[in-house]
Amino acid sequence: MFDVSTRSVAAAKVVLVHGTDSDPLTGYPGNDIYQPGGDDMAIRKRQYADGNFRYVVDFYDQNGIRRRETLPEGTSKQAAKEKLKQYEDQVGKRVYSPEDEKPVFEKVADDWLNYKKPFVRASTWSVMDGHIRNHLSDFYGIKIHTISTAMIEKWIADKRAVIHIDTLRKVKVNLGQVFRYAVRQSYIAVNPMLALERITTGASETGDPDTEDDMQILNPDQIKALLAAVKNQKYRTLFMLAIFSGARQGELLGLKWSDILWEKNQIAINRTYNNQAFYDPKTKTSRRKIDLGSDMMFELKKWKLACPHNNLDLVFPNKAGKPMEHKNMVNRHFKPALEAAECPDIRFHDLRHTFASLKIHQGAKLIYIQQQMGHSKPTITLNIYSHLFDKSDSESAQGLENMIFGL
Repeated sequence: MFDVSTRSVAAAKVVLVHGTDSDPLTGYPGNDIYQPGGDDMAIRKRQYADGNFRYVVDFYDQNGIRRRETLPEGTSKQAAKEKLKQYEDQVGKRVYSPEDEKPVFEKVADDWLNYKKPFVRASTWSVMDGHIRNHLSDFYGIKIHTISTAMIEKWIADKRAVIHIDTLRKVKVNLGQVFRYAVRQSYIAVNPMLALERITTGASETGDPDTEDDMQILNPDQIKALLAAVKNQKYRTLFMLAIFSGARQGELLGLKWSDILWEKNQIAINRTYNNQAFYDPKTKTSRRKIDLGSDMMFELKKWKLACPHNNLDLVFPNKAGKPMEHKNMVNRHFKPALEAAECPDIRFHDLRHTFASLKIHQGAKLIYIQQQMGHSKPTITLNIYSHLFDKSDSESAQGLENMIFGL
């Protein structure tokens, strides 16, 4: 075995004259005709019994294996040179493999999923697997190295019409991970997604991304109407806590009474419950303490007295004392309450956005909102909610002049 990765294909190639033998592609007898000189040393012109010619490219791959490929009839000498140059580049990057050995997209995607499985939560892996099966099947049967940036852009354009923009962004992330895996496995030399633009919901007249379409927010009157429409104490307390804490759905369903810091008027986020399992928070900033007002603490105290005992010490258990099933909660209690209160048909997650909106309009500092919501950095909070911040502040501008000129 020897390394040819630092040598040119033309230099590494060995040309042999076989005389009359059978072509491996057609089976027809043929004669090799030399095409000497420079890069042509790696190209042979083969004549067949019927008088036709075909070019053969002849080279060693990155593993020292000799490769020969008979090009289609009618291929020009220049095209043969370009084909050889293509293989030379692939060998130099150590990504060459014969066409029949190139994997199709779904094979690479399955290999990537198996690779990721030990490193992610079962719930996360299930979501990734669903993205591959449900949204990326359009690429099934296509050789991974033939998928281009243009093909992916068309796929995105088609998908925008049928799935939510948030889902599309998440699927695009997984697609990019599949192609990065393909690069690491030397199936492709370049990730075709590197040239893609970010997926946005469109632009306003000012050119700013229109993020308002991604969320719906309840106003104070709608919040009061929603809570008034909920007669069940457990669900009323749950919805109220979602609004006044901004906690994620899984964080609320995994909340335990030991997480209530009564003297500090706080709840501690120490776990999350998703896909029928408890998990630690994903990041350090997700593990946090959330400040609550006195009214919310009073409602929690009332619910603690009424809450049935459960061995898991859950704040919001189901009738069996186990964690609540989120789909049942949404379909049987949250959605009917919205309808009864004549509120917009929002997602449960929009209660988290409502919390952020209220804090912003209250004048809370960005860093405080970020910490309360558990975002890893303030820029994430700003990117999501930038449209809710005032774009101008005349009082602040006047205050700056007053500070400098002493007016």
